[in-house]
Amino acid sequence: MEMIVEDIVIVGAGIAGLATSLGLHRLGVASLVLESSEKLRVYGFGLTTWTNAWKALDALGIGDILRHQHLRLTKSVTTSLIMGQETSTTSLRGTAKHCGDIEVRCVLRQLMVEALANELPSGTVRYSSKLIAIEDSGFSKILHLQDGTTIKTKVLIGCDGIKSVVAKWLGLRGTSFTGRYCVRGCVNNNHGHGLQPSFMHFFGKGFRSGFLPCDHKTVYWFLTWTPNNEELEMAKSPNKMKQFVLSKLEKAPSDIRRIIEKTEAEDIFTAALKYRPQWELIRGNISKGNVCVAGDAFHPMAPDLGQGGCCSLEDAVVLARCVAQVFNRKNNDYDNNIIEEEKEKDLYKRVEAALEKYANERKWRSIDISVTSLVVGFIQQGDLDFVSHLRDKYLASFLAHLMVNKSDFDCGRLNIVTPYS
Repeated sequence: MEMIVEDIVIVGAGIAGLATSLGLHRLGVASLVLESSEKLRVYGFGLTTWTNAWKALDALGIGDILRHQHLRLTKSVTTSLIMGQETSTTSLRGTAKHCGDIEVRCVLRQLMVEALANELPSGTVRYSSKLIAIEDSGFSKILHLQDGTTIKTKVLIGCDGIKSVVAKWLGLRGTSFTGRYCVRGCVNNNHGHGLQPSFMHFFGKGFRSGFLPCDHKTVYWFLTWTPNNEELEMAKSPNKMKQFVLSKLEKAPSDIRRIIEKTEAEDIFTAALKYRPQWELIRGNISKGNVCVAGDAFHPMAPDLGQGGCCSLEDAVVLARCVAQVFNRKNNDYDNNIIEEEKEKDLYKRVEAALEKYANERKWRSIDISVTSLVVGFIQQGDLDFVSHLRDKYLASFLAHLMVNKSDFDCGRLNIVTPYS
């Protein structure tokens, strides 16, 4: 089988992979995206898309496409089911310190993935292409796919999720378990759900739940908790999880319980919550030579700030900006007398510098969000009595504002400014 030769290969056609490819495309640089499944993959339902993510989506040129499909949320409302009352209301209409107007929507993952993919040139995504091994070959990498295909590339970007083959090659260890699980669901009511455009939080003893309208008909919901052995078995059955959530939310308003009741079993998904420890991000290789990772392959995190997907979009813009500079035509005009090996060596060094720049720019932002998410999740879930008391009595407003403050970040535009030397 003949070897395929590419400048840039991205592994994984999820949000991070497609967004990185689109960012490169906007800057006039082609890439090949490898996707192991037979078609676009969509895991999960809704994605809380905060101000920082909209900055990235605008940089990629698809912000308005998604805005027209989703409601803008106007406030965050927290209710303690222990106290039986609202404990905080935070406006989502204000102005952020660095990013201008606060903007929050719950975007359906499928629509986001489709919006990204639709802007890419035909043939950019290669389906049924599962990466199984990576081999060094001079200043390039040889990728071995499950179907026997081999691909030679000058840049390898891993956006292949929490079980990333690329992250493993870089030496990053597997993810850690938070001890918590999350059940998620999505329901579509053709007659309209009747909810206000608000992010509704419900806190109870040992659990945290949220409800977010995506549009006028669709609502995304979730519940996190620390399961016992019996509940771990229950988590395998969507119907049992539906009843479990209803039992947890027995004191919630009737319109909220009705959303759970109307959710079909096939639209309920339960999974363990995992993350990459901060010490792995500090001492591990986010990039090495001409290889790097982005998105969940880089920083899988707890969902308690709603920033996992948002940070993946930030990664994509920064990474595309750094890598595109290397492949800018002006930077690749070599003297005809320079031998091919010297050209390859020079390009490798510039790729390495670009990926190091990306890694340094993204490392501390990712650590900050990941660690804060873990801490916030522990407090919001309130497994311990004194923690739930502090959460409901004193910290509800602080936690709501913290979510807004962490979204006050601008990853910048795609413009290439300073050439690498």
